[in-house]
Amino acid sequence: MKIEAILSPAELPALAKRDLRGAACVVFDVLRATSTFVTALHHGAKAIVPVSEIAEALALRQKQPDILLGGERDGVRIRAAQTGGIDFDLGNSPREYTPEKVRGKTVVSTTTNGTRALRACAGAPTVLAASFLNLTATAQFIRRLQPAQIVLVCAGTRENIATEDVLAAGALGEMLLRDANGLAVPDSVETARNAWRQAKSSLLEVVSEAENARRLLAIPELRDDVAFCLQQDIYPLVAKMEGGAVIRMLR
Repeated sequence: MKIEAILSPAELPALAKRDLRGAACVVFDVLRATSTFVTALHHGAKAIVPVSEIAEALALRQKQPDILLGGERDGVRIRAAQTGGIDFDLGNSPREYTPEKVRGKTVVSTTTNGTRALRACAGAPTVLAASFLNLTATAQFIRRLQPAQIVLVCAGTRENIATEDVLAAGALGEMLLRDANGLAVPDSVETARNAWRQAKSSLLEVVSEAENARRLLAIPELRDDVAFCLQQDIYPLVAKMEGGAVIRMLR
């Protein structure tokens, strides 16, 4: 088994061109896309369809009027001024995705980096959406799968590294490598693991200083998302890309 980490979104174009056959890619966009996807699936959403552009989401809504539109620009819900006429049903806060709103529904979601990271992994047979919320379930699934290669993919912020994604990748790397004696571990994974070891006892404090968290903490209605997304293992589920949609895997 080989394991590596993509820590910066600047590496995503190169990842998209690689031969990923036999690889399992695990995508982290902790604040907030993958945390939101996992929460929605836990609360009964049928599937999450990630798209890059607002226009793509609107086109799917025209074809399937019963789907929900979710996503954000600059952290907040997409409004009529950005779509040319309609407000999106949901933003990108996992706390919005309650059972009453999403049970049995397909949600089309457009965010920035999270969607881009998932698409960069399209060549891999296994692409998982992961967060602190479902970390252990994701690790257990990968152990059972025993892929030849594991790629931990941090979505980041614009073209910048996102602290919270690196920490989540480090936490998962720590779980997967716990019993891997003698395995050569690249610097990217060691960097993430070391960051996790240093931050795990004061995770909220550390992440609150990061760019994404500072932006959310400055918006009163979104500030609670930071602490919510840092909860560990509250959802025992695996979120996997299948045919362009993220679905809940039966464990």
